[in-house]
Amino acid sequence: MSSVVLSEVCEVPLKDLPLDNWMAHLPNALWDIPLCNLSIPGSHNAITYCLDKNDRSPVDLTQPDVLQKLDKYMKPLIRPFVYKWAIAQECTVKEQLDGGVRYCDLRIAHRPNDSSTDLYFYHGVYTTITVETVLKEIREWLDAHPREVVILSFSHFLGLSQELHNILISTIKNVFAAKLCLKSVPVTLRNLWSKGFQVIISYEHNVVNCHSELWSHIPYWWANKSKAEALIEEFERRKQSGRPAGFFVTGINLTEDLKYICSHPTESLKDMVMSTYPTLLAWVKEQRPGSNTGSINIIAGDFVTESQFVPTVIALNEKLLKRTS
Repeated sequence: MSSVVLSEVCEVPLKDLPLDNWMAHLPNALWDIPLCNLSIPGSHNAITYCLDKNDRSPVDLTQPDVLQKLDKYMKPLIRPFVYKWAIAQECTVKEQLDGGVRYCDLRIAHRPNDSSTDLYFYHGVYTTITVETVLKEIREWLDAHPREVVILSFSHFLGLSQELHNILISTIKNVFAAKLCLKSVPVTLRNLWSKGFQVIISYEHNVVNCHSELWSHIPYWWANKSKAEALIEEFERRKQSGRPAGFFVTGINLTEDLKYICSHPTESLKDMVMSTYPTLLAWVKEQRPGSNTGSINIIAGDFVTESQFVPTVIALNEKLLKRTS
């Protein structure tokens, strides 16, 4: 299937649209294109701006045993080291949404030895803010931006029993209510606006089969590379096999390994990311949304509000418009 190319004069360059309302300001020729064929900016590890910096939170259970032991016995030395490589976003979820983000990578955990049913986010350590609190903040933001649509990807569940999954799903339904897009609905902006749907929930668990409001897990292309050039090479290789059907994410987030960290002892994840953004964004500018082999859809990154990442991703949608003189 080839990408749809539409004829319309784009009066305002898409990179200059107001980021807090960019979907509402898209040319109407894009309103009937499936969202899975548009270019959408996303936030990798979206809720890491509020990681617990005191001694209450242990290192999360996905971390190597040696790190967990070092943190237990040498916390004052180890914990600052963990933070600077765990924080992937410094802006709050509302600030990210205001900055144009429309896909959030949400990693959910139940803290070990916690007798409550509270759920948190995690990356290295756990957050101070609960999942319910963040979802309510997103709902409040959506109420103020009725033509914006967000895709929330719940994944990497850690320590959740079936009961906790049920509680989380109930919370999602209660918070977003009629804003939840059913998975049987054609997902175009025009159709979502007409129905008042603003939230698409991707859920990485087989419980999705029991809930019409939960979409299957959205594939996330993760290159697992610490250098921009290697990441780009990996994605170019994958593109040759064709894009997945439906929504999918290309994660331009770099991954630090122990060798990289040890060879850059004074740096942080932010240092690594910001130094590579010029190379990564040059590659992003060459991408095309659509349904063709090699097309992209959601592009997710770290520290997404601190560069031209979001406007660059939004601007790719101009390639779906055939300019007329």
